[in-house]
Order: sequence, then C-alpha cells, then structure tokens
Amino acid sequence: MASVYIPAFRSARKILSVQHCCSCKAVRHVSFNKTFKFEDMDMELATPDQLKPKPPVSSLVFGKHFTDHMLTIDWCAAKGWANPRITPLQPLAIHPAAKVLHYALELFEGMKAYRGVDGRIRLFRPSLNMERMNATAQRVVLPNFDGAELTKCIKRLVAIDQEWVPHSTASSLYIRPTLIGTEPTLGVSASNNAVLYVILGPVGPYFASGFKPVSLLADPAYIRAWRGGCGFAKMGANYAPTVMVQKVAEKQDLQQVMWLYGEDHEITEVGTMNIFCFLTNEQGDRELVTPPLDGVILPGVTRRSILDLARQWGEFTVSERRLTMGEFVRASEQGRVIEMFGAGTACVVCPVERVRYMDRDIVIPTPDGDASLAHRILSTLSDIQYGRVEHPWSEPID
Repeated sequence: MASVYIPAFRSARKILSVQHCCSCKAVRHVSFNKTFKFEDMDMELATPDQLKPKPPVSSLVFGKHFTDHMLTIDWCAAKGWANPRITPLQPLAIHPAAKVLHYALELFEGMKAYRGVDGRIRLFRPSLNMERMNATAQRVVLPNFDGAELTKCIKRLVAIDQEWVPHSTASSLYIRPTLIGTEPTLGVSASNNAVLYVILGPVGPYFASGFKPVSLLADPAYIRAWRGGCGFAKMGANYAPTVMVQKVAEKQDLQQVMWLYGEDHEITEVGTMNIFCFLTNEQGDRELVTPPLDGVILPGVTRRSILDLARQWGEFTVSERRLTMGEFVRASEQGRVIEMFGAGTACVVCPVERVRYMDRDIVIPTPDGDASLAHRILSTLSDIQYGRVEHPWSEPID
C-alpha cells in the first residue's frame, strides 16, 4: 500500500493525501510496524514564505489560530503504523466515503504546552492524555499505540513551533491529537485505515470573561451520556448533540448546561467540564464531591489532578460519588453549599454562581481570594504548569 506522497512545498496550501494503504501503490518507500517510534520520524519543515505571522497575545481566543506544522501518522490493519511525519500544516485529503465522515469513527484529546516563568516549555501530565486516548480508541475500534512514543513526537512538534507558545502565564499552546478512521467503505464496521494527526494553536482564556462565575441550565429533559454508553470517551459523537442544548441555555441568558442523568437527576458534568461541589455534608464535615467514573463521566486530567491535590492536602473529605439534584437543593436551602466549579484542560477551573433547575434559580456562593477553593486550585495548578514550582506532573519538552 500506500504510502503517502508529500510533494515539495512551494505553496502555502498543499493537501496531505490520505490513501488506502492496502490497495494503492507506494509513491515512495514507507515502512510499517506494529507500533510507530519517535526515532523513525521524518520531517519536512515549512519554507520561510510559508511561516505565518503570530497573533498578539492580547487577541488570542480559543481554537482560532494554528501553528506552522503538524504531525501525521498513517495506519492500516494489514501493515500497522507508518513512520511519524512532521510537515507544514495543510489540509487532509480523504475519500468522501471515509468512515469518519459517515459513522463518526474518530476521537481526540486536549492538551496544553506552557511557557514557564523560566522560559522553559512544559507539558502537563501527558501520560494521562495518552491513557485516555487509547481507551477511547478501543471503544471505537481504532488502533492503539505507544503513548510514550506519541508524547515524544508531540514534544518534537512543539519544539519546532516553540515560538508559537505565548510568552504569558495567562495563555498557552493548545495541543489537539486526533485519530480518524479513513477507510473509504460505506458500512457500519471497524475501519481498516486510520490517520493519527496532531495540530497546535496558541490560546488565551477559554472564557472571554476570564475567571468569572457562570450560570447553568439543569434540565432533566436533556441527557449527555448514560451508563453502558460512551460518556467516558473523548470523541466528537459525544459533543455534537450538546450544541443544540447549549443554544437552549443561551436563550435563557444562561452560559452553560449542567447535565443530569436518571430518575433522581444525578449531576454528571457541566458544559464540556467535570463538575465539583464543595459543601458541608449532613454529618457536618466539609466534603469535596465529584461524580464517579462509572461510564457516564469523562476522566478529565484536570479532574484527576484536583482530586490528587485535595487528597494530598488532607483538609477535608474528598469523594467520588453520586450527587443528585435533590441532595444539592437541600444543601443549598440549608446553607451548606460552600462553592461549585467546573474543571477541564481548556478552562482549568470555572466557578458556578447560579443553576436554573425546574424553573427556579439556585444561587451558589462564590468566595473570593483565599476563601475560595477554586482560586486555590487554579493557583496551585498554574504554579505547576508555568514552572513556578518544580513538580513531577510538569514535563519539559527539552
């Protein structure tokens, strides 16, 4: 099969051909293996005329700008993985019958690279992203890979485009690894061909308003995921159906959706984030609660990090358990809710100030400064990510 031919880059707009590895003739030799290795990487860097101007940090918004290069790795069932390639950023050319376009055989990850106060660039707990990406690949029958090798490849890609990493501790470089099924065959079945690619883009704060509380719509009529489904997997099929519900919330002047599940209206996630509630429980103890990983919840890297930090602090009970709207409303009415916040790679931590549930608004305290657990978590994670403190979660790219 099929190798991918990459022509000489004389134009800023070229197409990266994604071909069917088991049926077409190779234009040049490409070796295939059970897994790919960083040491086998091929590189073709952008020419000076292809390099794009970098936007000022003050104008950065989430997901609008992209760097000069990308990483691509082809796979086919018959031969395995091809060598990793770094090339100038360019469109992918895939067949109109590619399974990703018809049956959503795809997945993605969200990571960031941070320029530290010492000038070094770091990734944050990338092994957890690799673990989750492989788990999602298994769920949609796409090929698994060696996460350590992909991390090495990503570090090289970031190093090449390192000037795109903002010189700011309020911004970062977003990393989007993606795996798509490209076999040009109609029919709901596993894909015999796939492409793993990684693109990068500088980002500012996920919410334009910055670290400000948000309001939520909690409507049991809408369900994001269910037990036995694929709510634990990070793939586009979980996100497309949420866009309409987001519009429903916006029409009510609310900013995000709190996703409920089941007859007792369990709280699961908020928007695209994991959710935390800090409260005084019925036994009189302070407790940080987040829903359990029971198949409905995405195993967020930020979620895991918050749990790890809170357990290390040992100052209050930390629980992964079901939290229903009934318990939450009762705690709110009794003045036991201390604060609530969402957490994710894109926003890190986002406070919640109000939840609309069953046509009533539940107002949530939003403490400031040292009184806020959300502020404390954000500050602690930022210190690790931007190198203000040395920590094993933070991995330099060099």
